[in-house]
Amino acid sequence: MSASTDQRSATLDVEFASPMPGLSPHTGFTLEQIDGAEGLHALRATDADVRLFLLDPLSGDYGYEPTIPAEVRAQVGAADDSEIRVFVVANPSADGVYINLRAPILIHATSGRAVQAILEDQRYPIRALLGG
Repeated sequence: MSASTDQRSATLDVEFASPMPGLSPHTGFTLEQIDGAEGLHALRATDADVRLFLLDPLSGDYGYEPTIPAEVRAQVGAADDSEIRVFVVANPSADGVYINLRAPILIHATSGRAVQAILEDQRYPIRALLGG
């Protein structure tokens, strides 16, 4: 796995510990920042025409600070939260962009090892209107 030295704008090779729901059998992806859209990234499968949009919640004032369970950190090989980049899936629709705050994508900043975690914290909705 590889990343440039600036981990916030890097292109990163990503390998999921297991396929994300609905995206089986794909586990290999490339994460790339979208030019001109701060915090927005494209996650593209390396072996198929599959793409998701991910938003880095640290790029804006979203108040998103999920607690990452120790077992999730272990799945990506992170000793602590500082080694993990947190993203949320962004889904464009006719009435705006919705983000999934309950199931963040967690990526080890150096190795690219990743999981999609399902948080038990009920204050984070599955479908939240961005800017709403």
